[in-house]
Amino acid sequence: MRILAIGAHPDDIEIACAGTLIKCRQRGDSVIVCHLSQGNLGHMEIPPQELIPIREAEAKRAGAIAGIEVISGGMKDLEIYDNNKASRDIVVDIIRYADPDVIITHNPDDYMPDHTAVSRLVFDACFTATLPNYPTKNKTVAKLTPIYFMDTLAGVNFQPEIYVDISDVIEIKMAMLNCHESQLKWMKEHDNIDFSDFVKTCARYRGFQCGANFAEGFRQCKAYLKQGTVRHLP
Repeated sequence: MRILAIGAHPDDIEIACAGTLIKCRQRGDSVIVCHLSQGNLGHMEIPPQELIPIREAEAKRAGAIAGIEVISGGMKDLEIYDNNKASRDIVVDIIRYADPDVIITHNPDDYMPDHTAVSRLVFDACFTATLPNYPTKNKTVAKLTPIYFMDTLAGVNFQPEIYVDISDVIEIKMAMLNCHESQLKWMKEHDNIDFSDFVKTCARYRGFQCGANFAEGFRQCKAYLKQGTVRHLP
């Protein structure tokens, strides 16, 4: 199976679904992670243009731990707009490149505009990518693909319908998250939290809900041709 996870920023996937992606790799799936933004505004001290290559390198190191390909959409923080053909076409090309059987992305109701815009862009582009006569740089025609929404930050306003037990891979997930050193510092200074502890605590809480030590939660997009009878997540 081919899995594509699309997040807004270079650490969003590690936060919400890295454990699941690790288990996908362990069962033999091909996994691609795409962060649409370069994460250029995520620091108190480092200027945006200097931060871009730092965050890109952090994302690549995280992906390498689990054998995951990491790509970028090349957008900028807070410049991701969903009602925009140019942005949609970027996501169409990413989907056509990845040729996924499953897509994971942000919940439509999350805490900041980049996350919600990415969710809507993925929903629109997922259908658009299947149209043979819709022209973008990549001419490949994508399959009709189910979409799973990953957890919101701190699980706010999100009730999972599907749980993945990540107890046996929690330390790998944390190693991937800890590659994002610039963001651990950013979250301490901007949000006043120990980000590693924060993410592990959220995974433990989801585990309590489903009888596991640690878990990640998801909802499936309930739209025509976005559902089926097969469980795609581990």
